[in-house]
Amino acid sequence: MVGFGYDSHILAVGRPLFLGGIEIESDFGTIAHSDGDVVLHALCDALLGASGLGDIGELFPDSDSKYKGADSKLFVEQILKLLEIRNLYIINVDITILLEKPKLENSKVKIRQSISEQVKIPIENVNIKAKTNEGMGFIGRQEGIAAYCICEIQQKA
Repeated sequence: MVGFGYDSHILAVGRPLFLGGIEIESDFGTIAHSDGDVVLHALCDALLGASGLGDIGELFPDSDSKYKGADSKLFVEQILKLLEIRNLYIINVDITILLEKPKLENSKVKIRQSISEQVKIPIENVNIKAKTNEGMGFIGRQEGIAAYCICEIQQKA
């Protein structure tokens, strides 16, 4: 089973930037109800999509104060429990991050390792790509950040 996820957030000066569960050194960070980790949010939606369990907003609504400032790793943990109940496991994840600055070439390995540990799959089964938007749109103007994720999950034998 394959799932696809997407997330985006507004960027603002002086806010923290979390990607894949790690804090990235940056002058800009996300404005969000939780920690605004677009990578983990896209991953969550991909996993939920692959398993037919809805979307991140249904499980962790921004209208619920208990998720205010929440670490997105909590969302991943909860979704992994739902997959386990359904006897499903993750085969791989492939994530694309769209961001003009900062450049992520020195952070991609850390992000891969963090995701590998969180979803309990080998690092070889986690891929991270970082792209700019070549100055176009809200990402190009450095007003926001986005991430796409595709994953494959399978039923345990």
